[in-house]
Amino acid sequence: MSWKTAHRSLYYATMPEPDDLVLPPAETALLVIDIQNTYLERPDRSKLSPAEQAHFDAWTPFHERMHGTVIPNVRDLIGWFRHHGMEVVYARIACHTRDGRDRSLSQKMPGFNNLLLPKDEAASQIIDALAPRGDEIVVHKTTDSALTGTNLRLILHNLGVKHVVCVGIFTDQCVSSTVRSLADESFGVVVVDDCCAAATDDLHRHELEIINHIYCHVLTAAELKLQMKLS
Repeated sequence: MSWKTAHRSLYYATMPEPDDLVLPPAETALLVIDIQNTYLERPDRSKLSPAEQAHFDAWTPFHERMHGTVIPNVRDLIGWFRHHGMEVVYARIACHTRDGRDRSLSQKMPGFNNLLLPKDEAASQIIDALAPRGDEIVVHKTTDSALTGTNLRLILHNLGVKHVVCVGIFTDQCVSSTVRSLADESFGVVVVDDCCAAATDDLHRHELEIINHIYCHVLTAAELKLQMKLS
C-alpha cells in the first residue's frame, strides 16, 4: 500500500488516488516540531512508586519509537534537506516569561499540556541530535499551532515557501494543530509518518487518518524523497 491509498478515513474511502506531488525545492521547507529535551528525558524507574512505574511503562513505547524510528529518520531528513539547499525550520514550545504567564490558555490547562518551558532553559531546547545549524530559523510558540502562535506565516511567505513538510511530536496535538493551520492558510502540507509520534501508536495512526487528504498528504520519508525526485 502506498501513500496514495494508506491512512484513509471513511470520508476518503472511495476517493481516486491523488496525483503525484509537486514540491519544488525552492518552495519547500521542512518544519521540525517540538522535539525538545523535556519530552525525551526520563526519571530513574527504580526510584518511582508502583503507580509511577506503571505510568513510566505506559510511555515506554513512545520513547522506543522516538529513539528507534523518529529521531534517526528526522536526522536523516534534515541532512537531506540541507544537502539540497532547502529550508529547515524549527518550532518549539517556549514561553518568554519565567512563570509562563504569556502562555495560551491551552498551555495553562491542568494535565499533560501544562508544561512550564522558559525559552532559555535546557528543557525547552531542541535535542542535540537534531539541533539547528547556522542561520536556520527557530520560532518559539506558546500555542499548539506553530503558525498561529508565532510569526511563522510571515517567515514562510518571505522565504517563498508554499509547501511545508511537517515532522515531530505529538502527532495528535501540536503536529495536527500546525498542519490544520497551515492548510487553512493554503500551504501545501506533507506529514511524514515515520518522522512523527504520539503518546501511543493508536493515537498516531488515528490522527494521520483524520488529517490525511483534507489537511495534508501523509507519506513516509522514503516516499517523500521519491516524490521530490532529488538525487
